Amino acid sequence: MNTAKDIFKKHQSQTFPFPSCLEIESAKGSYIYDVNGTAYLDFVAGVSAITLGHSNPIITDAVKEQLKKYTHVMVYGEYIQSPQYKLAKLLSDQLPENLSSTYFVNSGAEAIEGSMKLAKRATGRSEIISCKDSYHGSTQGALSIMGNEEHKAKYRPLLPNCNTITYNDENSLENISKQTAAVVIEVVQGGTGFVTPTNNFLQKVRQKCNETGTLLILDEIQTCYGRLGTLFGFEKYNVIPDILCIAKGMGAGMPIGAFISSWELMNLLTFEPKLGHITTFGGHPINCAASLACLQHLLSTDIMEEVDKKEQLFRTHLSHPKINEIRGTGLILSVELDSEELTRKVVEKSLENGLILFYFLFTKTSFRISPPLTISEEEIIKGCNIIKEILDQ
Repeated sequence: MNTAKDIFKKHQSQTFPFPSCLEIESAKGSYIYDVNGTAYLDFVAGVSAITLGHSNPIITDAVKEQLKKYTHVMVYGEYIQSPQYKLAKLLSDQLPENLSSTYFVNSGAEAIEGSMKLAKRATGRSEIISCKDSYHGSTQGALSIMGNEEHKAKYRPLLPNCNTITYNDENSLENISKQTAAVVIEVVQGGTGFVTPTNNFLQKVRQKCNETGTLLILDEIQTCYGRLGTLFGFEKYNVIPDILCIAKGMGAGMPIGAFISSWELMNLLTFEPKLGHITTFGGHPINCAASLACLQHLLSTDIMEEVDKKEQLFRTHLSHPKINEIRGTGLILSVELDSEELTRKVVEKSLENGLILFYFLFTKTSFRISPPLTISEEEIIKGCNIIKEILDQ
């Protein structure tokens, strides 16, 4: 008889040669439970997506209430649907005046795709600049601006006129010119192990974009909805984009993304041609209801205010001779070890000991920590102790 693992490996397309094959039964709070009833403390949160923890009743109740009313009724933007417009309005209320109009999509990659189209439409230019070792998604357009050739080579030709600068290298900003439609940049560079901007780098990118008439697109797919201790990461670094891309944590476990800009810019997708960007399931009412409930809860509680304290707790309790560095900020942290082998062993042994960690795309010597924002101090200390015990061994 075929086991679930056999069926999974044979009939579900695989992205990784050696998946953990953890067979999930349920999840609640900061824990995931397998079919044997074993509890795993989740330090990954679905890759920064489970903002308020697993099966949070605030989210599940919002989903249930919307499910009773209707699910999908029409392609996005045709009918007035309260989960969509209420979420768009609440987002606008939290954002600068030039970020007042939201286009809801299905994912972070589609948010990037839509923002690239909007930048080309608005400027009449074709060049898109991103950063070396950046990651913005795996669709053709997003892949074209990925800053890692190993992941791109087998899929060429990709979009032309996509070039790179180097994150935190001011000299490379000279590559931004009056031929550049947009610079797409992560507030915190994710694939490299949560590299943060230094020496006001993001502000200098903003200034160069102003000088050249280039649109600044900030990729906040991982950093939105409180993960850095502010609702949006750009607030922490005092820089305002022309287009903001968000996803992951905004859905609190449900699939949703958005790109946000001024009404004047977004209105360019309405005319000449009409239907400048189209999506059937983008802004799905159930996902918007979940995102709205998550946002309302973040704004009405002190969850975001606790992020800095929880970051410091991780840093304090992950003091160990074999840990070379902890990069990142807020609740996206990267723990740097001496080797790829040691990193792999820590991730694998942690799972055996009831703790979920994860890898990065472009660095092999670090592992990821990005738990739910609701993780408790006791759970942080427990997980850190598991990591240190493994390093001791």
